[in-house]
Amino acid sequence: MSQAKPIFELVDQLPTNNMTVYALKALDFVVPGQWQNLVGFDNTIRTITGETDEGVIQQVGERAIQLYNDPSQGYQRAMWLYQTVNSAGGALGAAALANKIGERVSFLSFLDRVTPKADKAQTIDLSLKLVTELVAFCQINGIPGDSIGDFVASLGDYSGESLMRMAALVCFDGLIPLGPDFILKTQSALSQLNPGELTQHPVFKQIGGLIPGGNPAGQLGFINESFASTQGWMSNFVTSRNLTPETVVSQLQNFIEISNDKLDYLGAFLDMTTNYYEHTGVQTLARRLIERAVAEI
Repeated sequence: MSQAKPIFELVDQLPTNNMTVYALKALDFVVPGQWQNLVGFDNTIRTITGETDEGVIQQVGERAIQLYNDPSQGYQRAMWLYQTVNSAGGALGAAALANKIGERVSFLSFLDRVTPKADKAQTIDLSLKLVTELVAFCQINGIPGDSIGDFVASLGDYSGESLMRMAALVCFDGLIPLGPDFILKTQSALSQLNPGELTQHPVFKQIGGLIPGGNPAGQLGFINESFASTQGWMSNFVTSRNLTPETVVSQLQNFIEISNDKLDYLGAFLDMTTNYYEHTGVQTLARRLIERAVAEI
């Protein structure tokens, strides 16, 4: 695990308009008003604290940076998880879409480079992203990484960028690629998965070292338990908002030109062109660091 950039740089470099931002804005109907694309380190401090005194803003920023850089804290490990779980996708990358900013993206122009994932691979993706959220939550809060109960209890308090990240997980990695019964499909796939198959998954190869369980069999058990413990929250999230693949796709169609007979490709397309875990992960960490810094200075 390496940490290339300081936290202020990560926040300063968050994009204001790319596919990730468009896709997340399309989910505003799922969690109305919860997410604003807060970018820029100083701007984030001002917005979160309401502070206008430049001296105080600088103090808060310096303390937040200290906290992030302290290896005894879990902030950098959480960031690495958010970044790494996204890195397996992104083959098209931001560069391929740079010229598309400001215009409606034509999905068909990318279709020859998009391959839908098999359901099994997609269910593993979904469960590993969920476990990443759980482990990152534990790292940020300084609690043992296997605190499933604490994580599930905290989901009811999720808000802002963290709630948007979970909304995107449900919609972009669950509903769109796997359909309305994505929870059952994932449970079924996980129950049939063996440790050897898990170790071949590209995301697990990278983040497996931070997943509790001791060995692949134990880690698979942890992934199963994590998903089973969270399914109630996800199911309620979907039903309480009347979410269906169709309602999500109709919002995405406001900025992606996609015909209904090509929807099988949409999940893979989003996987390759967005990095919502990293984007909202940076914003979550910035908020937590700034709130803690304010309390400590």
